[in-house]
Amino acid sequence: MWETIAFVLIGLAVGFGAVLARPALFPGPRALPVGTALVSAVLAGRLTRYVLDGHAPAVQLAVSVVVAALLVSVPARPDLAPARRGRHRHRHA
Repeated sequence: MWETIAFVLIGLAVGFGAVLARPALFPGPRALPVGTALVSAVLAGRLTRYVLDGHAPAVQLAVSVVVAALLVSVPARPDLAPARRGRHRHRHA
């Protein structure tokens, strides 16, 4: 039971962290990246628990973090993010 609570907390942390770190990438509802991270963290954690037969809880948590971080990028829309100015320097001859 404690693993599921840990997976939920991981999903929420990854989801809110992504929204807070890069809000321009998520122009839609904020619940979409948070929900994606939450569901992916719980499912990845539970699947890893099943595969490892309950052994190596540190591996279960690590897999949950990695999968949530990877899948939270699915609803990201970099094409809608405002362009950064001054990022590239132009050389003048």
